Amino acid sequence: MHNNKSIMNDKYLQTLTLHSEDDTQALAKQLAALPLTGSVWLAGDLGAGKTTLTRYWLQALGHKGAVKSPTYTLVEPYHIQQDDGSIKPVYHADLYRLQDPEELSFIGFDEYLDEPNALVIIEWASRADSYLPPPTLFIDMTQANNSADKEARRIEITLSKVGQMQDLDLSHLKI
Repeated sequence: MHNNKSIMNDKYLQTLTLHSEDDTQALAKQLAALPLTGSVWLAGDLGAGKTTLTRYWLQALGHKGAVKSPTYTLVEPYHIQQDDGSIKPVYHADLYRLQDPEELSFIGFDEYLDEPNALVIIEWASRADSYLPPPTLFIDMTQANNSADKEARRIEITLSKVGQMQDLDLSHLKI
């Protein structure tokens, strides 16, 4: 995305380094506190921590119970009871095994994206970027080049134009 190596922290872009699962969980709690709707595209190599972040994110949103990887089902739906009694629809999609973006229309993926107040967290969205509408948020996860800390992950969180129009603010995200 950006080749700027300096750490940028502003309303539309945050670059963070996670050093542990506790850091990942802390970030997930902060993401869950954002009033996000629409889709979030999670990018990163295999093993970068996308599913782990999503599991903590779902738990931070209030999901109780297991979080299954949607690698084979493409989408796992969650309907999470909120403190005010409402239900937050959250869909976790993993498009790694997607052969053709048209497959998404066969499983009714558009309905998830069109559902009011829904959050659709998509791993490997790049496999269908021609089909999908623009996301609200991009999260790019890479293993940090730190030989002393093999667990370190560099996280770049960017608001899209859609997210900027929703007046979301990333400046409070901290690890």
